[in-house]
Amino acid sequence: MRLSIGENIKRLRRERDITQEQLAEIFNVSCQTISRWETDSSYPDIEMLPVIANFFNITVDKLMGMDENLEAKKVEKYLSDFQMAISKGLVYECVRIARDGVKEFPNNYELLNKLMYALFIACSDDADIPEWKENLEKFDSEIVSLGERIIKYCPDQNIRLEATSRLAFQHCEMGRKDVGRKLYETLPSEAYARENQIWWALSENEKLPFIRESLNRNARYLSYEIWHLASSKYLTDEDSIKVFEKLIELDKLIYDGTHTIENWLDEGALIDMAEIYARLGNKEKAIETLKTTVKWAIEFDNRPEKGYSDSLLLGHREWHKKDFETADSRPTRIKMRDSWLSVEGFDSIRETKEFKEIIESLS
Repeated sequence: MRLSIGENIKRLRRERDITQEQLAEIFNVSCQTISRWETDSSYPDIEMLPVIANFFNITVDKLMGMDENLEAKKVEKYLSDFQMAISKGLVYECVRIARDGVKEFPNNYELLNKLMYALFIACSDDADIPEWKENLEKFDSEIVSLGERIIKYCPDQNIRLEATSRLAFQHCEMGRKDVGRKLYETLPSEAYARENQIWWALSENEKLPFIRESLNRNARYLSYEIWHLASSKYLTDEDSIKVFEKLIELDKLIYDGTHTIENWLDEGALIDMAEIYARLGNKEKAIETLKTTVKWAIEFDNRPEKGYSDSLLLGHREWHKKDFETADSRPTRIKMRDSWLSVEGFDSIRETKEFKEIIESLS
């Protein structure tokens, strides 16, 4: 097997803008020795390998060029384990997996980004994390440090942009809105996003899947924005109900009138809609809406590991249970019972027989 120690030393030295003379002084060897290493005329003594690897913050195996395929397999395993944990809402397990990965591969930006993400969601107030407020303070400096490192050094633009967006949000959450806004303003305009520009470069057999994926993505964005408008408190309750009705019609349009269980958006939106009906004194519509929500929540909790959906606009789509991400380890029906239905807006119907039966059905 061919070793590439010299090639790696040369590349790492240049990445850090260090001369051969400077590296020789750091390792207490001659400049000629560094030159011979880099040209593979000779190799460093075995005792020197950990010293060199430590200086460049990599493993000895990576320095020797022996582990590229092995590293890729190990990183993929960390990422797969992370995805499985986040699909179950096991936030601290995600933190542990990401920390283990970063410890083994300290310069892998996919793992660094996952660690930043895991720490970020450990601060979520919309989950079963009682100490989320403490986590905000506890993890703040680490989240910021990881974000700044990724933004400065990561060669992958998508990872950098993701970290930028998350770091901006973190600053806003911690009361540093001026810092957060400056970061948000560095993000590219939506008009020049790849998805909005690449159409002209696609081959004919790529265009139909591209259109359908674009429709799916934008339908999700539109649904979320309509939901936010309806729940924003900027509209009257009467107008909010009308907006929710439009959201339901949009869902029927996109999925040809069939309900899809691959996402929890529908259940969350209908809970808000039912709360407004309750505030308006329309008990019948509130209960009717909640019954539909309960049915969908139970279907979502019992969804298989893999499923399919078909519609004219989106075509045939395959989804996987593990692709769903949440900061809450509770089943949707339990979160609905203990959190969503405990809000003040349902007080007007809380003691009714129908509402109590709904609560019982979620247990």
